[in-house]
Amino acid sequence: MNFTQTSSLIAISTKAWLRVFALCATTVAFVSCSSISMRDRTRGATRKYLAALLSALTVMTGGTALAQGADVALVNLVSGDVSYVPQAGSPGKVQPFMKLRDGDRISVAAGGQVRIVFFDGARQELWAGPASFRAGKSAAEPISGRAAGTTNLPAGVAQRMARIPELIQHAKLGGGQLRGGLTRQQKASLEQQATLAQARGACEKLRHGMPANDIAPELCLYAALHEFLVYDEMKTVVAEMRRKQPANEDVKALDAWLAGRMLR
Repeated sequence: MNFTQTSSLIAISTKAWLRVFALCATTVAFVSCSSISMRDRTRGATRKYLAALLSALTVMTGGTALAQGADVALVNLVSGDVSYVPQAGSPGKVQPFMKLRDGDRISVAAGGQVRIVFFDGARQELWAGPASFRAGKSAAEPISGRAAGTTNLPAGVAQRMARIPELIQHAKLGGGQLRGGLTRQQKASLEQQATLAQARGACEKLRHGMPANDIAPELCLYAALHEFLVYDEMKTVVAEMRRKQPANEDVKALDAWLAGRMLR
């Protein structure tokens, strides 16, 4: 999910919960002032009361606070006309490196394509239009057409890909280090070097069958290197992404953020 979509979602959720708090405050005041004590209430009356309260919460929030699905996948490639309709909220165009939620409906127009990675099971699917599907917990549920290709990703890749939207948004905001208070470049320990060696191999496997300008493998490795603050190698990875996609604003943001970290 990109920064604009995230901001909109936060605004919607904030308004929804403000309504919830207002309703709760009114309910507390009503119960406090009522001459009917909880001891005198029958079980049936209490159940009816709670059901009415839940119904009111759903109506006042438009279902936003109560019906949002969990993040289940990440879009790591999109081209052409690809749109989505969430279970709660407004429809929109699918953007690179946005997250999909359980139940989101995706429509791929003729000539378009979208590639997604499911976090549960590390399954990658490529869909080409015309087609449509619904995002499930570990795989797409076809509505029309079917996936043009599926791949099982190496261990750890899906989890690293899941961090990409956070890293991009963080870079655009010019924030400090995401983990702890460290800001200077670190030297990886022997154990960390072994972890990074495994990550390099896993991310490299992503290149098979991908377009020459696809930056998904580099972003996968960037996320792994960021975990241990290996800035020198991160700089090399970002330079390769800039070479592949010189006009990509997300990559420019990562480059600017990294340059600022390395000066400290």
